[in-house]
Amino acid sequence: MNATESFSPTVLRNPQRALVQLNDVHLSFKENEVLKGIDVSVRQGQSVSIIGPSGSGKSTILRTITGLLRPQQGEIQVCGFPVHTLKSEKEFVELRKRVGFVFQQYNLFPHLSVLENLMISPVKVLGVSRQEAKERAFELLRKVHMEHKETAYPGELSGGQQQRVAIARALAMRPELILFDEVTSALDPEMVGEVLNVIRDLVRDGITCVLVTHEMRFAEEVSDVLYFTEAGRIVESGDPERIFRQPRNERTKVFLRRALGEAVPSAAPSRSALHG
Repeated sequence: MNATESFSPTVLRNPQRALVQLNDVHLSFKENEVLKGIDVSVRQGQSVSIIGPSGSGKSTILRTITGLLRPQQGEIQVCGFPVHTLKSEKEFVELRKRVGFVFQQYNLFPHLSVLENLMISPVKVLGVSRQEAKERAFELLRKVHMEHKETAYPGELSGGQQQRVAIARALAMRPELILFDEVTSALDPEMVGEVLNVIRDLVRDGITCVLVTHEMRFAEEVSDVLYFTEAGRIVESGDPERIFRQPRNERTKVFLRRALGEAVPSAAPSRSALHG
């Protein structure tokens, strides 16, 4: 599969296949119960957003998907891996080859150029040749509109540019699934749009995505399914257009009114509009 084919929706979309399945997941830190029976399903090719107030468990859900956090109860299946039972480092490495994670902070290697940041994991973890990794890196830099910065170092880039490089680095591993954890929260307002545009393109291409975000209109636009979390529980889920226009849970209604600054939420263009 070449770099262009890797973004093809016909290759990546299979709505019958569940890439992520969380069933009755509970997680506590000592006496603090953070997740209280979480059920989430993500099918191949879907874009799923998790919204809710700060501290409601959104980012914790993402970390359980990758095995960074181990729940005390429940089952987690990700890309065919029973994450809740994985134990060895080898097993987790195999899982993380298939799951990309883009964090709030960019976590780029400061001593490596942009190009080398994209090449290092495919070479060291996947065992691809440097030439293949380089070709893939250039393709991805074009994808995120950063091909003119391949020789730059992270410290020479703006926050928005670094985050776009971080997204390209995650894609360099050819993941089946990519997770985004508040990737615009550390950015200046004028840089948010350039990162959201990159994610919007990935959604159009059929990359399976799970996003934790406070960008409400963006979540409404790009998502196939929306989950609203409150105090460690999912209190509402379903079609984003329905949730934004006619939320059923009172807490969802209050949150959306405050987040949108509107008396009555109005709908943004639907996900189907992205595909024309």
